[in-house]
Amino acid sequence: MASPPSSSSSDSSRDELADLLQRFMESIAGFSARLPFPVDRQFLKAPRQHRRRQRQAPEQFHALSDASSHPSTMVQGLEAFSSSGGSRAHDVVDDFFQAASLTIPQLVQQKFFEGRKVTCRLLGIVLEETNPDDLQKSVTVKSSVLEILLEMTKCCDLYLMERILDDESEEKVISALKDAGIFTSGSFVSDKVLFCSTENGRVSFVRQLEPDWHIDTDFEIVSQLARFIKYQLHISLTRPDLPASNVFCSTSLERFIGVPDHC
Repeated sequence: MASPPSSSSSDSSRDELADLLQRFMESIAGFSARLPFPVDRQFLKAPRQHRRRQRQAPEQFHALSDASSHPSTMVQGLEAFSSSGGSRAHDVVDDFFQAASLTIPQLVQQKFFEGRKVTCRLLGIVLEETNPDDLQKSVTVKSSVLEILLEMTKCCDLYLMERILDDESEEKVISALKDAGIFTSGSFVSDKVLFCSTENGRVSFVRQLEPDWHIDTDFEIVSQLARFIKYQLHISLTRPDLPASNVFCSTSLERFIGVPDHC
C-alpha cells in the first residue's frame, strides 16, 4: 500500500506551485502589452507572502500559443502541473510567453504551421471596409495587417477572396492591393485574388480550393465549412459560440497572430 506523501513533500509542492504562479503573473505583467486582450496590471500583483526568489530560467522551448484563440493551452498548463509535476508546468509557461518575443515571420509560421494552403476573406480582415457597398467608394488595405499578409504569401499558398457588386469594385481592390505592395512577393499574383457575386460563391471557392485554413468574418459561412476545412479562424468582435472544435476566434488577424493592431 502506497504511503501518503510526507509533510515536507506537500510543502515542496506548494512552494513549487507558488513559485510557478508568481513567475506566471510576472511574465504576464512583462508581456501584457503584447497580449491580445487588456490586462489590469494591478490585478497581476501577487500577495507579498507569495513573492519568492526567481528560479533560473530553464532553456527555451518552441512556442505555440495564443491566449485569445487557443484557451486550451492554459488548461493544459494547469493539467500539466497537477499530472506531471513542476517541470512540465514550467515548460508550458515558457512555451506560452516565448511567443511574445517572436518576430512577425516567426509568429506567422507558428500560427499557420499546418497551413500549406490558406484562404482568406478581404472585407474586415485585410481591408478597412466591411461591406461590399463600401468597395464602390474606396478600398483601403489595413496597414497593421500588411506585414502579416506578406509573410503569409511566403510561407503559405494564399488566396484572397471577396463578394463584390460590380467590376469597378474589383478594379479598386486589385489596385489597392498593388499599391500596398502585396504583389511584390513572387509567389502571390493577382490571379490569387478571387471575386464572386454571392456569399455562396465564396463557400464554393473555399470548397474547391480545399485549404488547410480558412479565415472569414461570416459566422454562417464558417459554420457551413466547419466539417470540410481542417482549421478556420472566425474574425469577430462579438465572439459567438464556436460551431466546432477546429474553429478558432479572434477580434482580428493581427490579434490571432500575436501582433497589436496598431503596429
